[in-house]
Amino acid sequence: MLDLSKIVVIGLGGFMGAVSRYYVSGLAQKFSDRFPYGTLTVNLAGSFILGLLATLFLEKVIVSQELRLFVLVGLLGAFTTYSTFSWETLNLMRGGEWLLVSFNIMANVLGTLIAVWAGVSIAKLW
Repeated sequence: MLDLSKIVVIGLGGFMGAVSRYYVSGLAQKFSDRFPYGTLTVNLAGSFILGLLATLFLEKVIVSQELRLFVLVGLLGAFTTYSTFSWETLNLMRGGEWLLVSFNIMANVLGTLIAVWAGVSIAKLW
């Protein structure tokens, strides 16, 4: 069972991650009114940062459990948006935008895998 301090740390990180997602995705979405660039941007950035920091925190740098929970579970957990990705993909399907559906799935799934790998690879260089 989680103790109250861990819940608070995760909750604060989640608050900051959700607010960050709102602003970052809003800025990125200004590039298109048809394709969900905002969601793609936060998924790629969040995946890269998660790969980088999880590797650093678990293999290279000693940090407290609270900091790991704050950043990896709270902040980045709320920053990435796979539920939004799924909703937007479904809406593209409903609109018959099959080329955009395919691109959205490939870019988010493959892109985030590549971003996590890149983050891990860079962290291992340190």
